[in-house]
Amino acid sequence: MNVYDFDGTLYDTDCSISFGFWCMNHHPKLWFTYFPGIIMSFIKYKLKMIPNYRLQRELFRYLTLIDDFDEQIERYWDKNEKRIAPWYLAQRKPDDLIISASPICIIEPIAQRLGVRAVGTDYNRTYGVFLDNLMYAKEKVRYFVDHGFPKIDNFYSDSLADTPLALCAEKAYLVTDGASKVVDWPDLDTETKAVVKRKIDTGWNIHLK
Repeated sequence: MNVYDFDGTLYDTDCSISFGFWCMNHHPKLWFTYFPGIIMSFIKYKLKMIPNYRLQRELFRYLTLIDDFDEQIERYWDKNEKRIAPWYLAQRKPDDLIISASPICIIEPIAQRLGVRAVGTDYNRTYGVFLDNLMYAKEKVRYFVDHGFPKIDNFYSDSLADTPLALCAEKAYLVTDGASKVVDWPDLDTETKAVVKRKIDTGWNIHLK
């Protein structure tokens, strides 16, 4: 089984942020009811006033503020499905698994179009809370262990924060250059280990394009 991160790996941007801007553009009131709050949350996070999961929860909050989610997510993927990495489409297999920190409600529709399975952060759009832990870094490994998935043949991600899951795979690859280039996962020398720890501890990996 091959396993893939999504944002920055199969898709050239962060779909949670991209879809957020999509919703704000289609529901302009969100620029006033949502956007100022998320900017304040980013500032608080940078000042270490709130942890990562609080920032992520606030980021996803726009999902609670739109009443036509099903329509908007399909329209979003109608326009953006073409941004899925060509190298992935050339090697896609039916038993592929996408695992992402982005909300599963955003990931699942594109996974269905691709004909593969998906796992993402379970975010309640009614109450604006996580139903489980943020699907990030070590939580991806925990999910695999808890759900008894088969061994990972090949793992692909753009982020060294996914090193815990990369170490579970027979072979791992790092995706770079906006989801366009695939290289071998780097050796875990002292410098790389420090980067891995920093990325896991900060818990944030933004892709904007």
